[in-house]
Amino acid sequence: MNQSLEQLADAVSARFAEKVVRVASRCGELTFEVQGTALSEVCVSLRDDPEFRFEQLIDVAGVDYLQYGASDWTTESATSSGFSRGRDGETDAASAAAAAGDSTEGEPRRFAVVYHLLSVTHNRRLRLRAWCEPGEPPMLDSVVDIWSAANWFEREAFDLFGIIFRGHPDLRRILTDYGFVGHPFRKDFPLAGNVEVRYDPSKGRVVYQPVSIEPRTLVPRVIRDDNRYAAALKDPLGQG
Repeated sequence: MNQSLEQLADAVSARFAEKVVRVASRCGELTFEVQGTALSEVCVSLRDDPEFRFEQLIDVAGVDYLQYGASDWTTESATSSGFSRGRDGETDAASAAAAAGDSTEGEPRRFAVVYHLLSVTHNRRLRLRAWCEPGEPPMLDSVVDIWSAANWFEREAFDLFGIIFRGHPDLRRILTDYGFVGHPFRKDFPLAGNVEVRYDPSKGRVVYQPVSIEPRTLVPRVIRDDNRYAAALKDPLGQG
């Protein structure tokens, strides 16, 4: 990370003290985790303070950390029966809470919102992450009053993750249908969905019905180390 971003990191840490914590980033982007209760205050300062001047919001993205780091695939050893990737729509509350990532005061943290900011004045970028309040539905303050570009981004996060943004002027679905059930980017959402849509010629309209697709079982490609691949069984080059 270059010297300019390191100077920015020091300035952000000094300005907001205990309200933000720097997060390590593998992609080389400067990232801070901000307390949900201080989100609006921090964002206003980042936009208005001459030292920062992050006047442009590039993106807002929801994140579901359910079973973060866990994989459905077993790569070191595998069975011939395959691996079910289907979901039955029922969430085991105990296992979900255990795998929901970090926690604060005993409460599991599952949903977060990530903000990508750009300072046109200083030609610098900053990424913020704020955890939603525990419970259902997950909630966080809206930043529409700070950056108007957040309007559709927050609607998208609401539609796909079910995150409620307090103070949003028009929080409704933006990508799915009006009668859509659930939030399709949640990790426990059934891969085949909850309902399917088709046109009924007899009724002359589109109808909704239960999903008729059975959960699929997929088998990954696995390279096994057994006697078929033993070096002793391979003929040396140019012999045999």
